[in-house]
Amino acid sequence: MPPRRALVVGAGVVGVATAYALARRGAEVTILDKGDAPGSGASFANGAQLSYIYTEALANSTLLKRLPALALGLDSGFRLRPVYDPCQIRWLLQFLRNCTQRRFLANTLAGMELGLESRLAMQALLSRHSVDFGHKAAGKILIYQDREAFRSACELVEIRQRHGAEQEILSPDEAVRTESPLTDQRQKFVGAIYSPQEELGDPNRFCCALLALLQQDYGVQVKLETMVESWKIENESVIVETKAGEQIVSSQIVICAGIEAGSLLKKHRLGSALMPMKGYSITAPRGQAAPTMSITDVARKVVFCPLDGKVRIAGLAELGVRNALIDPRRVEKLKSIAADALPEAADYKASNGGWAGIRPMTANSLPLIRKVAPRVTINVGHGMLGWTYAMGSAERVARLMGGLE
Repeated sequence: MPPRRALVVGAGVVGVATAYALARRGAEVTILDKGDAPGSGASFANGAQLSYIYTEALANSTLLKRLPALALGLDSGFRLRPVYDPCQIRWLLQFLRNCTQRRFLANTLAGMELGLESRLAMQALLSRHSVDFGHKAAGKILIYQDREAFRSACELVEIRQRHGAEQEILSPDEAVRTESPLTDQRQKFVGAIYSPQEELGDPNRFCCALLALLQQDYGVQVKLETMVESWKIENESVIVETKAGEQIVSSQIVICAGIEAGSLLKKHRLGSALMPMKGYSITAPRGQAAPTMSITDVARKVVFCPLDGKVRIAGLAELGVRNALIDPRRVEKLKSIAADALPEAADYKASNGGWAGIRPMTANSLPLIRKVAPRVTINVGHGMLGWTYAMGSAERVARLMGGLE
């Protein structure tokens, strides 16, 4: 049987999806979040891509060779910020162990399995309820400038196809026929990978719409501006202590608090399991050659996503940075990289002031979905694929807690 009562800590895409999975199975759910609105953290303005198939693990042999350059800040798109604390050192050692080709492939395919579960769960949700978040199955295309990187990507496509993925390898001419906004860049890339079934949607709108549905149709309670200070197990209950001194009692608790989950899980030796990954985005009006599907420029590490009549552009990964402050210089750098990649995709001068968020990365790029105590379950560490993995990881949590169909 599902738990009679459950607390879900976190109202981002992972938290609201988990609350839905439990409430749909009959649990009385209360959501706690420190923000004053749902989806106000890493879910607010991320890249918006639902990349169910493109789930490559961060740790790989190519990245391993580039770590010194990343640590020295020689790559403007991806930086490693070394901090000499025991937790980060342990995480980096685990990360290095996952840089072998065997582990990279295993982690990537495990991610794709979860991604495909998420796609099915999202389809099931939308077949039951009307949830408005600009959802589209628009497809996704990745363009490659480097021949060796493209060759490796093609080998991975063949492996994915054997595991049920629908992907196509395209020449530059074929890529332009598939996505005409790439026309002016035809001479600048050597090939592309096209995933026609990939989707997109606004994660913040999803959080707000699904939370409203949960309150109206499933009786879910929501306590915003509520920061969890600690938790403990007593008898047959979990007791949560908030920073304001309030005690909240429930049968079970699911921690979906993103990077902040680390402080709640130190006593379970999970303090070093998560590494912060800061990322930026801008949202701009459509340009003369705006994309019709998600586009990723692999070399520049920037993504373009058509969203509600505008274009969401995301990039600039900074591993080890814990603050979500918006650095105007980094925003301008993102605009410059994007304009160099697709100059007519958006009206960059009319973009918003930018956004920055912190994603919780695990060393193998797979989320932690497991019980850490008899009444405590975690659903954290989704990294840059939190939006993609949210629905599938929520279903896994519900099954883990006894909520079978």
